[in-house]
Amino acid sequence: MMELHILGTASARPTSTRNVSGSVLSTEEGLVVIDAGEGFQIRYSAQRSMMKRSDQTASLRPHKIAAIALTHGHLDHTWGLLPFLQTLALDGRKRPLMIYGPTSQVILEALETGGFDANVPEDTPSADLINQYRAWFQLGANSTELGYEVRWMLGEPHSNRWVELNPDVSSLNWHDEMPQPEPFKSIRLDALATKHSVPSCAWQITKAASQGVFDRNRATLAGLNEGERRLLATGTDIEQENGTILKASSFRGPGRSAHSFVISGDTAEQSIHPIGIPTVLVHEATFLEESHSKAEEHLHSTAMGAARTAKACGAEHLVLTHFSARIRDATESLNEAMEEYGDVGGITYANDGDRLQIDIDGNVTFYRRNEQGWKQHNITHH
Repeated sequence: MMELHILGTASARPTSTRNVSGSVLSTEEGLVVIDAGEGFQIRYSAQRSMMKRSDQTASLRPHKIAAIALTHGHLDHTWGLLPFLQTLALDGRKRPLMIYGPTSQVILEALETGGFDANVPEDTPSADLINQYRAWFQLGANSTELGYEVRWMLGEPHSNRWVELNPDVSSLNWHDEMPQPEPFKSIRLDALATKHSVPSCAWQITKAASQGVFDRNRATLAGLNEGERRLLATGTDIEQENGTILKASSFRGPGRSAHSFVISGDTAEQSIHPIGIPTVLVHEATFLEESHSKAEEHLHSTAMGAARTAKACGAEHLVLTHFSARIRDATESLNEAMEEYGDVGGITYANDGDRLQIDIDGNVTFYRRNEQGWKQHNITHH
C-alpha cells in the first residue's frame, strides 16, 4: 500500500487553515517527502502525533525517509528543508538521504564547464535550486556537519541528466539517469518536467506491477517433480516428455498492475506527461476560472485547468490542492473542476492533514482529517 499525507494546501500565502506546500508519501520501502515549505517539520510532527493517537498502523517515523523531492525552488516549497535536515541530525539519523531538485540545462552546462564552484549566468532566477543548495551548504547542510550521508541531486527532467553535488569535498558526480533511493526495489521515483517561471517538475511515485502468486498445489496435483515446480515458479515454461508445453503463467494467480501517485508543484496546465496512467493526480489549483488570465501570467493552473490536465493524462482520480488565499471555500474549485472532469474519474479537494491510500490492488481511499482523526470521505463522481 502507498499512502500520501498532504500537509500543506495553501499557495504562497498561508491562511489560518492552510499551510504552504509539503507532503509525505509512505511506501513499504521507505518514505518520500515532496516539498518542504516553511514550518514543514512542525506539520510533520503533528501528523505523526495524530496518527499515534488515532491508532493508525502506517508509520511516519523519520528514519524511514529515503528521499526528499523538491518540485521547484520557490520558498513556499523549500524553506523548511534545512531545519528539517538539522532536526533529523538531532534525532540521530544515520541512514543516507537522497535530495532531488530540478534545474535547467544552462545550469548543468555551467557546472560541467566550471566545476563545483562554477559561476552561474547573471539572469539565473534567485529561486533556482542551485542558489539554494549553495546557501544551505554554507549553513551546514553537508554530511560531515549533519552526521549522516546526504546526496544532493540536481537534474534536468527533460533529458533526465543529473549531477550530484558533494559539498564535503566540493566535487560533482554525473549521472545519465536519475539514481533511485537506495531502499527502492518495487517502488520507483521519477521527475516529470513541468512548465513554470523557474525550473520545475512533478513527481511520480510508482508501485511496479507484480506477478500473481505461484500455485504450488496445482503444480503438485499435476504430478510435477520439485525441479519442474522450481522452473515454473521462476517463470520458466517447461516441456514434458510427451511434448506438452506447460506455461509458467498458467500456474500463477492474477497479477497486479502498476499504480502511481503524480504530485505536481506549481505549473501551467497540461504540462505534465506521466509515465503510464496515474492512479491519482494531485494537482495545484491556485485560481478559479475567473482568474484564468492571472493563472497564465504566473504559470499556475486554475481548477478547471487541473481537470483538463487530468483528462489529458488519463488520470483515474484527481485531487485539487495549493489554493490561493482568496479562495475561502474549496468547493468552488471542486465544482468548477467537476465540469471538466466529473464524468472521467473521481475528484475531490484536499485540506491540510488529509490522507490518500492506494492499496495493493490499486483501489483508492480518501480520508478527511478532523479534530478526532480521520473519516473516510467519498471521492466524487458525477
